[in-house]
Amino acid sequence: MSTLEQTVNDIKKMKVRGALDIAIASVAALKQVAQEDSKSSAELAKKIRDAGRKLKNSRPTAVSLPNAVDYIVYVSEKNRQKPPAEYREKVTEAAEKFINDQEKALEKIGTIGAKIIAKDETILTHCNSDTVVQILKKAYDQGKNLKVVCTESRPRYQGLLTAKELSEYGIPTTIIVDSAVHLAMKKLRIDKVIVGADTICANGDLVNKIGTSQIALCAHEQDIEFIVATESIKFSPQSLLGSAIEIEERSGSEVIKPGRLRKVKVFNPAFDVTEAEYINMIVTEYGIMPPQAAYNLLKEKFGWELK
Repeated sequence: MSTLEQTVNDIKKMKVRGALDIAIASVAALKQVAQEDSKSSAELAKKIRDAGRKLKNSRPTAVSLPNAVDYIVYVSEKNRQKPPAEYREKVTEAAEKFINDQEKALEKIGTIGAKIIAKDETILTHCNSDTVVQILKKAYDQGKNLKVVCTESRPRYQGLLTAKELSEYGIPTTIIVDSAVHLAMKKLRIDKVIVGADTICANGDLVNKIGTSQIALCAHEQDIEFIVATESIKFSPQSLLGSAIEIEERSGSEVIKPGRLRKVKVFNPAFDVTEAEYINMIVTEYGIMPPQAAYNLLKEKFGWELK
């Protein structure tokens, strides 16, 4: 199996998961495609376009995937008239810079986000987010004596990954079932909610793991800050042009074993939408912003895509 086929397969089956990891894996696969034997740069550019379509179809919701793919395709098309050796150099350089920039973004978000956590706070998080984990580790390293409450994040239980990583790092961590969020906010005295993102829309709405919107509503009702931590690669330029975000629906076999309830249908959306009005702030590598500032960041960062 080629690197491209393996990457597409791994993304579909969630062996590669998390919006940032998906973006980086996709760019690495396109970099490999650019190195393939070919008589012309135009032929390589076509291979990149075809590979990009396959990658983008592997999972429909997390916008970091099309953003990453579209950027490499953009660089590829821009250099398609150059000799193959120079073409490969330009695409490889762009891919490596992209990956390096994403890794740096994660570190910056950790540093910025740790500042919003006060001493002795209890933080609730949902699913498994590299950015949120980075923030919590940074705050812990600063001696802020925090505690973390993680949801299970059914049906794939990604919250257990977060709980394992944080607890092994030394952070006091508690797991709750998803339906216990409202009660846990009261009983466990949650000070802040911090979640990651799969997509940020131009109007500041958040697309994230299913159940996020309910947590935001609970936080709003109890006057608890609801904070999103995300790299700018997860902002959606497509939403500037009026495109709707497709919410991925996954197999019912993730919820119940096939054949167990033969006459019962399973609705298994992977994500939901949290409206901007329930978000207090968004932490990015560029700093902290209100959700209403998403439009300006999109125009500045993704201007190349809108041309």
